[in-house]
Amino acid sequence: MDAASLDLTSAEEAASRLGISRASLYAYVSRGLIRSFSSPHDPRQRLYALDDVEALVERKARFRRPTVAAATALDWGLPVLETGITQIRDGRLFYRGQDAVALAQAATLEDIAHLLIGALDPDTFNRPSPMPPSLPAPAFGPHAFVAQAIRLLSEPSGRETRAAEVAAILRMTAAAASGSDPGTEPIHRHLAFAWKAPPQAAEAIRRALVLCADHELSSSAFAVRVTASTGASLRHAVVAGLAALSGPYHGGMTERVRAFLNSPGTAPHPGFRHRLYPDGDPRARALLQNVPLLASDATTLRAVTTASGGSPSIDVALVMMERAYGLPVGAAFTLFAIARTAGWLAHAIEQRSQATLIRPRARYVAAEDRHSP
Repeated sequence: MDAASLDLTSAEEAASRLGISRASLYAYVSRGLIRSFSSPHDPRQRLYALDDVEALVERKARFRRPTVAAATALDWGLPVLETGITQIRDGRLFYRGQDAVALAQAATLEDIAHLLIGALDPDTFNRPSPMPPSLPAPAFGPHAFVAQAIRLLSEPSGRETRAAEVAAILRMTAAAASGSDPGTEPIHRHLAFAWKAPPQAAEAIRRALVLCADHELSSSAFAVRVTASTGASLRHAVVAGLAALSGPYHGGMTERVRAFLNSPGTAPHPGFRHRLYPDGDPRARALLQNVPLLASDATTLRAVTTASGGSPSIDVALVMMERAYGLPVGAAFTLFAIARTAGWLAHAIEQRSQATLIRPRARYVAAEDRHSP
């Protein structure tokens, strides 16, 4: 359905009808709850589908009871907290208001950590970080990598400045994948060298790290924020994020994608749709630019896109990049986790600055009520 066939309204009118701020309206759009279109009269202005606005007005009226609202809010529901870190709007991803795809053209993960976290010493990543005296062999994939990273993050640490702690945490996740100390070298170059990747792979690894650094209030970011809200350390908050990321419906999706690419005749096609990007995941498009896909993967990509109308998500792009450059099996998840550590640190620090405990209430349902007709 195109904009010409819809009744559209301005941001002011939409926000007024819903009784919310403009910022909340944009959050609704990023969640896919309200469709947004360019004005035919002024390309700089956005208009909003009136049907979607009215449906939300009705929904808000229906769910005014707190117990009912709470039962639906956390399941792909309405925004549940405010953040100034990342926004998904109109099919695009923004870090602190800057387009992540544009940033991926030249930025490093260290640059993005500075941007997302803010207020870091300019020399944060120009100084080495303390590492355990002996680092274990590199680990890949959800289970092995997460266990390795948690082991390193659980090592005793001295009193560190925030900048030093941020740098150490980010480098320890990289060390879990390389088996060596990154020192002050940019993480993408360190990984490419450690993995003996071809020269052109370093650039693709850099883009992957930037594009995966954060993704608004993902399940792992929420786990990090809940943990940070208790006053837990930054290291322990990141551990919570790693555990959440490993699940097959989050970062562990890369393992399902790899299994599908190895046997592409099977169905369904995991990783070829993303609910926040109805027109396609821009991160995947940006990552796969100039990547020399395996012939079999290129064929599968064309076939699935033609048959289903879906387009690859970042999970698919990461696995295809891993295969294209002969990176270690499981590197797709590992890159995802290392990159997302930067975002988790930003979320943990932002949450701790708010000095509020995230503690929802449960709605108790007796066993007999669950089985009642």
